[in-house]
Amino acid sequence: MAIQEKLYTVDDVWELSHHPENENKYFYLIDGELYWDMPPGGQHGTLAIEIGYHLRHFLESHDLGKVTAETGYYPPDDRNTLLAPDVAFISSSRAPQPFPKRFVPAMPDLAIEILSPTDSLAEVRRKAAVYLANGTRLVWIVLPAEKGVDVCRASEGAGLNIEFVGLEGSLCGEAILPGFELDLKLLFPGP
Repeated sequence: MAIQEKLYTVDDVWELSHHPENENKYFYLIDGELYWDMPPGGQHGTLAIEIGYHLRHFLESHDLGKVTAETGYYPPDDRNTLLAPDVAFISSSRAPQPFPKRFVPAMPDLAIEILSPTDSLAEVRRKAAVYLANGTRLVWIVLPAEKGVDVCRASEGAGLNIEFVGLEGSLCGEAILPGFELDLKLLFPGP
């Protein structure tokens, strides 16, 4: 849901997110336009933890960077865009040192968005395009109802190259996380 009174910055979002009346709102920005989401539901949270667990477990033996959850990232040269992927990976070479206590002034290498019942696929794909246009190399959109994932990469122009990976497939870390593989049956067990 968009809320627009002015062009907002990451500093405005930090301030807004600490007001008591915004306790259950998650804000993000695209080109200075302010949006908010409700807190995620149970299935969403479980999927985020499961993906984060597998990434963190992989990184314990491959010191490549950090895994974060619901952390605000913005391009260092654009204080009017701020996204908070459900789960993200940022490589050691791109992560600011020391790692910030506030929003991260860099975009993650891998952003993972989980489609919630209150999201439209078009909205989440728009976020994927914003990530990729600002330095993120790979976006996974987890689609719980389909028991699959849209793997998004930048394509020529401003479009997205989208590859659907279904329940029988697995996610690959590609050049970002060489050797990482996540079987989707681990995310969507059972019938």
